[in-house]
Amino acid sequence: MSAPSIVILGGTFDPVHFGHLRAAEEIRETLDMDEFRFLPCGQPPHRDAPHASASQRLEMLRLALADWPDFTVDDREVLRQGPSYMVDTLSDFRTEYPDAALVLVIGQDAANSLDHWHRWRALPGLAHLVIMSRHGDTARYPKAVEDVLLAGKADRPRSLADSPAGRVLNVAIDSLPVSASAIRALISSGRSARFLVPDPVLRYIQQQGLYG
Repeated sequence: MSAPSIVILGGTFDPVHFGHLRAAEEIRETLDMDEFRFLPCGQPPHRDAPHASASQRLEMLRLALADWPDFTVDDREVLRQGPSYMVDTLSDFRTEYPDAALVLVIGQDAANSLDHWHRWRALPGLAHLVIMSRHGDTARYPKAVEDVLLAGKADRPRSLADSPAGRVLNVAIDSLPVSASAIRALISSGRSARFLVPDPVLRYIQQQGLYG
């Protein structure tokens, strides 16, 4: 039995919205791996604390993906104590799946500031990196980051399945003009967020009184 290939998309998902889901679908189609996991961040170390709790964000993801078996939700960062450093998460994945092709998906903005991540140089040794860019995104890498990314540059999505880690692939996606911050602002001002998030997520937000 061959080792699995697992795509990991992390984020705060505060709340999860159709922009997240459509981006994930495009990446899923492009990479064609065995599994695609959404990874809600428990305690983000590089940004302000989320507005919804970790358990609430986890539940919103589960509601959003309940009818889509191509995607699963991984709760390891929510359950783990302390800051959610990606290097620790990938190390945990690697212990669980020693031979798997692990693929970490990050946005262009995150890639541009990769040198601010905890032990960022260890990431390519634990997983492949897919840098997801939208129209208007620009790559602005510090020299140290650029050198690491160029060293692992891959041209074909399927090449990521051939080894456990170490390759870097750029993938351009279409972008839906939706952001979590804009959704929170709408709800806070008393306006509707309908058609920006899945209906079960919207009902949960209303039931929990989130973002008001």
